[in-house]
Amino acid sequence: MVIGISAGAGKSTFARHLGKALGIEVYHLDSLFWKPGWIESELEEFSSKQLEIVKKRQWIIEGNYSNTFDIRADQCDTVIYLELPLVICLYRVLKRWITNIGKTRPDMGEGCKEKIDWAFIKFILTTYRPRKKKMEDRLRKFEIAGKNVIVLNGKKEIDLYIEKLNIDANRVS
Repeated sequence: MVIGISAGAGKSTFARHLGKALGIEVYHLDSLFWKPGWIESELEEFSSKQLEIVKKRQWIIEGNYSNTFDIRADQCDTVIYLELPLVICLYRVLKRWITNIGKTRPDMGEGCKEKIDWAFIKFILTTYRPRKKKMEDRLRKFEIAGKNVIVLNGKKEIDLYIEKLNIDANRVS
């Protein structure tokens, strides 16, 4: 289960690298939640898709969507949490928008061309600090529940983690 402090923390990119290094299929919650034209899935439908995925022997699911955290948290063995500074998250969201204008990212729902609006920026700005506290509490609960919790703070720690996995994977093969 890959989660992060905010949009722009690098969850999708990290999960792709993690999946490649471990040979495990990656599922992006954005692609499960958003229908063409940025139509939201009903909670029951969104939950049902996740319940099917977590039945599999191995999976990596990235994304926050706290209203369905329990589905993933109950079935995962490891929680990887990415935390970057707010300014970096905002920069990455803007960069992602500029890079993908008129396109649909591979980790996004089909027919959802990249967009950005003030409501999304405001959401990031207003939820970053409260989410940080909530995440600390959640991570503590995950540890108490016996989950392997890995916290990666900053790009350097994230890159080093993937680099180590790739080195270990190459030793095995």
